[in-house]
Amino acid sequence: MGLGLRGRRMMDLPKPAVAVVDADEHQCWVVCEMLRQFDYRATPLHSLPDLQAHLEAHPDQVAILDMDTVAADNRWFRELKRQAPGLHVLALSNRPYHPGLEEAMSSHIYGCLAKPLDPEEFLYWMKSIAENVAARQSAQP
Repeated sequence: MGLGLRGRRMMDLPKPAVAVVDADEHQCWVVCEMLRQFDYRATPLHSLPDLQAHLEAHPDQVAILDMDTVAADNRWFRELKRQAPGLHVLALSNRPYHPGLEEAMSSHIYGCLAKPLDPEEFLYWMKSIAENVAARQSAQP
């Protein structure tokens, strides 16, 4: 008898690829290096068009968007989810609130992370995403 998702250990779940989108190249590099320390494959990108082009060739399962350096609106998030419906978006920001992005926050963004990126909080969200992806894959016929 196999273990259910709750019974699996995190290391048994595949680690999703992560695209990090930050217009500040140094900040992007810092986040990518932290991800690599936890054995995540991280791709640094510096604009929203770069992310959309990247997703066409590499349908990553996670995108971390620095909401302080890239200008995304609700329409952009809707289009992104149409292009990559399986993408899990994590928002990274210094600010607790982003006026005008209520729709994106409630419908298109999987989680919000505070700067500087806390490794434990990041690992919590990545575990949640890995479990979500595994559950979706096991539910497919």
